[in-house]
Amino acid sequence: MTETLLDDVWIRRYHDGPGTHGSAGSATLVCFPHAGGSASYFSTLSGLLRSSHRVLALQYPGRQDRLRERCLSTIDELADEAFNALEPLMGGPVALFGHSMGAMIAFEVATRMKRRRGLDPAALFVSGRRAPSRDRHDDEIVHLGGDSALVAEMKRLSGTDARVLDDPEVVEMILPALRSDYRAVETYRYRPGPRLGCPTIALTGDDDPKASADEVDAWRDHTSGEFRMHVFPGGHFYLKEHWTAVADVIAGQLGRARPDQSR
Repeated sequence: MTETLLDDVWIRRYHDGPGTHGSAGSATLVCFPHAGGSASYFSTLSGLLRSSHRVLALQYPGRQDRLRERCLSTIDELADEAFNALEPLMGGPVALFGHSMGAMIAFEVATRMKRRRGLDPAALFVSGRRAPSRDRHDDEIVHLGGDSALVAEMKRLSGTDARVLDDPEVVEMILPALRSDYRAVETYRYRPGPRLGCPTIALTGDDDPKASADEVDAWRDHTSGEFRMHVFPGGHFYLKEHWTAVADVIAGQLGRARPDQSR
């Protein structure tokens, strides 16, 4: 099942499960895709958590069923629109999970929750991304290159089936969103502000060229709450081989947030 929720084109749900805010008040988990990614990337995670948590995924404009919409090319635009779409959910506990570019957007949504609503997420899960304060601006020029450079970068990171990237028609379809996403990521500049107060859990692959362990560990500086880091075997898209373990990390953290809840 794929369901658009709250009359908003941003939000997708892939499995039946707990109701409006999960089971007996457990947190709703909102997932933010990577650059070039779509909501369906999180369908596996949704299935693994369906018995204990409502799992939603964001669909950015310019891909899949939103293909004809204008792509957003800054993290601030993406975070503002995502916050607006998610605000009706904030009457109950909401946890955020973002991978790569999605981690940046999730972090910025969390800062907007704190600034505009006086709320922290139930937890912030940041995957495959160095902390906002740890930049590599001199290295981030992929969006300035040609189409072949973008495709080569996707192949290097192994986030998309290489056979898909060898299909010229598919590549032509995905390139606008991919280029906008890379522009958003590579032009993002962190603006220091008050730290979040929520538990922040960082997840990374031990061979990720986009985020060293030291850069990921620096997420601890962005929260006054609990911080933990989990390192998995693999590269930037380590998730493909470790969805079950990642689901266990999420369920374990959200279970601790509500000790009366069982998985």
